Amino acid sequence: MLKKKFNKKNINVNHNGKYVRKTSEKSIKKLIFITCFFLIIFILSIIYTTSYHLKIYKEQFELNSLLDNIQIDENAIENANETDDEPKITERMLKLQKLQKTNSDIIGWIEIEGTQINYPVLQSSDNDFYMNHNYKKKFSSSGSIFLDKDYNWDIPSSNLLIYGHNMNNGTMFQNLLKYKDKSFYKKHPTIRFTTEKEDALYDIIAVFKSRVYYKSEKDVFRYYFFINAKNEEEYNSYVNSAKKASLYDTGKTAKFNSQLITLSTCAYHTADGRFVVVACKSDNKIK
Repeated sequence: MLKKKFNKKNINVNHNGKYVRKTSEKSIKKLIFITCFFLIIFILSIIYTTSYHLKIYKEQFELNSLLDNIQIDENAIENANETDDEPKITERMLKLQKLQKTNSDIIGWIEIEGTQINYPVLQSSDNDFYMNHNYKKKFSSSGSIFLDKDYNWDIPSSNLLIYGHNMNNGTMFQNLLKYKDKSFYKKHPTIRFTTEKEDALYDIIAVFKSRVYYKSEKDVFRYYFFINAKNEEEYNSYVNSAKKASLYDTGKTAKFNSQLITLSTCAYHTADGRFVVVACKSDNKIK
């Protein structure tokens, strides 16, 4: 029986006297190269992820402190309220007027106290631009909170339909999804929406899950088409449909001609899912 010949150039003898195959210099270099390659990829991914989150944090911090950084003289508030005209001019209204000088697309400010939702609201000639631009009109993956392009301030329209992204880091309109729990609603039952002409509270009347429906689908509630009520019947139909779809009863409703506000964000309970909060202007005034 023939014995297998060994190539001594590729063989080493270990401490037990046994033959072991040498690891070629070429294989070692290859292993080092692969290790270094994946190490570089790993480091670059950490740098990218860190810089991305720092950028988002910086944007969020800037937005949260935007109004605080605008100074209003106390005398200006008193002078603006010299008459008995309603509504009263608030400090936030005056701050908003100053902010609008930086971008005329800024039409308001929205806040839900005790949540991350505290942002300028913008309106453009389309519903695409502020999907990925901030209030300075600079590119931003977070986009902005923006009002539907079809809302007409001259009428004014029946429903302030406002959109915002559902960001994984909890910013923009992500906090809306917390309204799935009624206990959260009880702690945050109102929305504050400020324009240059009014600073108002809105009582939440409905919270529901929805989606973007196909054109072929019949007898479905397309909340995203309701902005201008043609008549009382259409207005009441929207309110009733919203309350019917609501995850729970808030005990609040809306009467014809009362200003509505609808907040909409993406949700992932289904394909093209949406999460929606509808509110009606409250009789309670900002103090």
